[in-house]
Amino acid sequence: MDYEKIERSAKAQARGIKMITYTGLAIWGLLVLFPFYWMILTSLKGYGAYNSEYIPQLYTLSPTLQNYVQAFTAVPLAKFFVNTLVFTVITTAIMLVVTVLSAYAFARLNFKGKDLVFTLFLALMMIPNELVVITNYVTVTNLEMRNTFAGLILPSVASVFYIYLLKENFAQVPNELYYAAKVDGTTDFKYLLRVMVPICKPTLVTITILKVIECWNSYVWPRLVTDEESHFLVSNGIQAIRETGFGRENIPAMMAAVVAISLPLIVLFLLFRNKIMEGVSRGGTKG
Repeated sequence: MDYEKIERSAKAQARGIKMITYTGLAIWGLLVLFPFYWMILTSLKGYGAYNSEYIPQLYTLSPTLQNYVQAFTAVPLAKFFVNTLVFTVITTAIMLVVTVLSAYAFARLNFKGKDLVFTLFLALMMIPNELVVITNYVTVTNLEMRNTFAGLILPSVASVFYIYLLKENFAQVPNELYYAAKVDGTTDFKYLLRVMVPICKPTLVTITILKVIECWNSYVWPRLVTDEESHFLVSNGIQAIRETGFGRENIPAMMAAVVAISLPLIVLFLLFRNKIMEGVSRGGTKG
């Protein structure tokens, strides 16, 4: 009988701990999601209704899409989307080529001084980003590539972190596969494309998604090398709207523009969140 009481007590304690845990997570989730809710809610309020609220309301009885229409007509927001899409696709594609080839060289090829080169390569992560931005800005300016897509793209096509992540993933592939492929006369390039890339696909998907998010949210570098509206990205476009457009006086339209810009990344993350977690865990696990 005593054992049954102890068991019931343990189960009740476990249920209590689980309830407290889920309650805490639910509260934390609401706190995290509330800014997004407020952003969407504000974008659906009319300009007059928003300004007439002495106390902010947590709901609206007359939602409107007029703010979204104004966000795309008052400023060339669609042009900013196209610029960002071009920048993101080209940068990500070049980055994948550079990352895959570099990671494969460090993981599988044997050459003199490989460990030293890789150590020095990792040491680049210790350099403050501000110093890199300054040197890149001077280089791009000297090459007269300001206000060009080349100036936007080239400094972003290599990442030490992504190379390291993929190199560690490549190193987990058994060496026996490589030796068997070499016996069959397979070249390193064919082995990379037919064996390594398919096996490490989750990490590659993760790197791709993270790079897309990084490019889409890029602000400092595009702000430095572009001062013409024709080359603005969405992040710089939002800043331009806030400074010189309708953003300071028409907050609902400003929020509509932010929602429109944020929506692609939110959808992308929700669709591939499992791939991101799988790729990061595989890339960071040895053996």
